Amino acid sequence: MKKILILNGPNLNLLGTREPAQYGYETLADVEENCRKVAAEYGYDAECFQSNTEGSLIDAIHKAGREFTQDECAGVVFNPGAYTHTSIALHDAIKGVEVPVVEVHISNVHAREAFRHHSYISPVAAGTIIGMGTKGYKLALDFLLDK
Repeated sequence: MKKILILNGPNLNLLGTREPAQYGYETLADVEENCRKVAAEYGYDAECFQSNTEGSLIDAIHKAGREFTQDECAGVVFNPGAYTHTSIALHDAIKGVEVPVVEVHISNVHAREAFRHHSYISPVAAGTIIGMGTKGYKLALDFLLDK
């Protein structure tokens, strides 16, 4: 079965306990389970991966790019966390592969600290969903899979 990659960056493993007023009470496991359900409705498997290290996220993007060219992966839903605002390497990884990537942020980064207003990911993403809570993951899946 064809898959979609749900990729989460640093500190998203703390969902449900880290700043719940900002990010809510759903855990990463809850988010991943919801993504699996939505993907299954479209006839896809959701492969979920979270890492606090930049290199592991880059490797996952490269792998998804290879799988996309082999028609094994439909795209990537990516919440890069704080790497959004700092990682030219993630920007280059996405730019270097053909797989469509939708950038997702649970909180409205534009209503937060000024350093969060710039994204290195947005210019190379197929789309960006910001501030819709964890429902942003579903919106990204709908965008990528409803063809």
